[in-house]
Amino acid sequence: MTLFEKIANHEIPATILYEDAEIVAFRDINPQAPTHVIIIPRKPITSVNDLTPNDAELIGKLVLVARKLAIDLGINESGYRLVFNCGPDGGQTVDHLHLHLLGGRVMGWPPG
Repeated sequence: MTLFEKIANHEIPATILYEDAEIVAFRDINPQAPTHVIIIPRKPITSVNDLTPNDAELIGKLVLVARKLAIDLGINESGYRLVFNCGPDGGQTVDHLHLHLLGGRVMGWPPG
């Protein structure tokens, strides 16, 4: 079981901002921006590489939850970034698919 699954199951404390039967969103413990939220499916999917066509609706829901949170957190007007990291070279550190919602500051490009 991954760290994110334990958070979703309330086995590890986290500041949960949203949850339903399919998705959980919580504040990142190592934020890279003033607003940094992790949005995960409850379904254990390792990474973007493991998605199937059957996951299309779930991925759409992750993005819609990110949009809702951006509005709720007041960063929708100024702008925000959504990021899926995939694999070690892509910066993925937890083997559970997750979407980062980052905002509250100007995002440069390239990141990092």
